[in-house]
Amino acid sequence: MKFKVLWAAAAVVALSAGAAAAQSGGPVKIGVLNDMSGLYADIGGKGSVEAAKMAAEDAGNVLGQPVQVISGDHQNKPDIGANIARQWYDTDGVDVITDVPTSSVALAINEVSREKKKLALWSGPASSDLTGPKCNPYAASWVYDTYALAHVTGSAVVKSGGDSWFFVTADYAFGHALERDTAAVVKAAGGKVVGDVNVPLSTPFLVLPAAGAVVQGQDHRPRQRRRRHDQLDQAGRRVRHRRRRPEIRRSPDVHHRRP
Repeated sequence: MKFKVLWAAAAVVALSAGAAAAQSGGPVKIGVLNDMSGLYADIGGKGSVEAAKMAAEDAGNVLGQPVQVISGDHQNKPDIGANIARQWYDTDGVDVITDVPTSSVALAINEVSREKKKLALWSGPASSDLTGPKCNPYAASWVYDTYALAHVTGSAVVKSGGDSWFFVTADYAFGHALERDTAAVVKAAGGKVVGDVNVPLSTPFLVLPAAGAVVQGQDHRPRQRRRRHDQLDQAGRRVRHRRRRPEIRRSPDVHHRRP
């Protein structure tokens, strides 16, 4: 909750630097765009919206203008996210769009932000492309990215003996960026990748490591990852001497794994 309050407050600060000054008496509008009912709802959804409203209430007026928070559901679909962003920027007077879990959606909105010269503050998407080749002068990231995850987890695991990797990758922008960045770190550290498999974003799955894999790198989709752990439990296939390495773990995952 504290993290979400911080990014919402940061959005207010970003607006106070320029966009709000251009308003002609209307409110400063922050659009929280995220997944309200799908696989990312647990880590964002309505909780992110409520946190943004709390932060706006704490901040009070910005340059003499009230702060208004609106919200939308991008349904983890880039076209829907981009269409909402266009409407918000063009018609609804939104000054900054924030949150946006699902990197593929964020990359689509990133181009709308660039085209419209409107602000975006990412606190959900983590593909390093957003701060690398797709960097946008009107957007900023308030979150980790796949470069950081790869260099922390990947390098540490190889140094501790996990030098043979098999990737279970979410088949969308974040998953591919995480595999790409982590595989590069693993190979640079002297490790190897023995295989990978792409898994559709919203599909529960069970994938067992390839022969010879010491480490199984996992994507971070919260509900699907927890279902997969349950499947492994039920199948009795917690394979000894192999490590599963989810490169992100959040509090809902920890609570789910408690006996």
